[in-house]
Amino acid sequence: MDYEEHLRENDYSKTTIAHYLQRLEEFTNWSRKQRIRPENIDYRTGLKYIKHLQQKGMAVQTINNHIVTLRNYFDHLTAVGLRPENPLEGVSVKGAVKRVLHNLLDGDELEDLYYSYETETFSKYAKQKVKWAAKRNKVVTGLLVYQGLNTTNLKSLLLEHLELYKGKLYVPSTRRNNPREMELKPWQVMNMLEYINEIRPRLAKDGHIENDKLFIPQNHFNDMVRVGILKRLKKINRKVTNVNHLRASVIVNWLGRYNIRKVQYLAGHKYISSTESYRQDNLENLQEAVNQYHPLS
Repeated sequence: MDYEEHLRENDYSKTTIAHYLQRLEEFTNWSRKQRIRPENIDYRTGLKYIKHLQQKGMAVQTINNHIVTLRNYFDHLTAVGLRPENPLEGVSVKGAVKRVLHNLLDGDELEDLYYSYETETFSKYAKQKVKWAAKRNKVVTGLLVYQGLNTTNLKSLLLEHLELYKGKLYVPSTRRNNPREMELKPWQVMNMLEYINEIRPRLAKDGHIENDKLFIPQNHFNDMVRVGILKRLKKINRKVTNVNHLRASVIVNWLGRYNIRKVQYLAGHKYISSTESYRQDNLENLQEAVNQYHPLS
């Protein structure tokens, strides 16, 4: 499957597809001049391209739009086996002006997303695989709204990271986050047990998958979260925007309950300043700590 076909199959609009393909063509032309194939781009070369865009005088938001396109493209290459990993995972450009984050969800609203996520109300004609996916997606939703995980965290989880008899989950470190051990809610443990013992084996058999990743399949994982989960959460609560918005809501709610050092640990922040950026007396003026900013200026 080529990239354009991948975008169509994942329900991107015609306008978005046109923008993505145009940005990809600019990147491909630059790569050709550098005598590098896109499949072989590494993290350092990716930063070199970002620097190239900056030197053209592009606005920060425009550059970040290019990065989003390339990150999506590299996800596709990874899924079809042409790359081992995404070199731009978690990368964005820091702007001089931070936006204000509005409409954070409180604890009750976050919990309602989990309890309102239906896994049983399907048409009698619905395929069994759709029902399995819904139960998997509810488990993922729990980790979004209770543990504040992002997609990078979710993709890094292995079966061995679960200690369900203790009600705990180990979240390994990533390039931007520290490792931590987190408690699961009792109802999360029950749904996780069903997923591990019944749903995951069926998904693995159906997809001929043999790996130790907690959530399968891994190919098109970001699209699964965006289309399979976030679309449904937005129907439950219109305030939901993206995974980072959910994570920011979770962290702000933690700050209302725990001391800042504990919140730093739970969030996996390497620096206390990252946690402090969510700490505001007036939440309407909370500066956006949502984006995983990369230290490019």
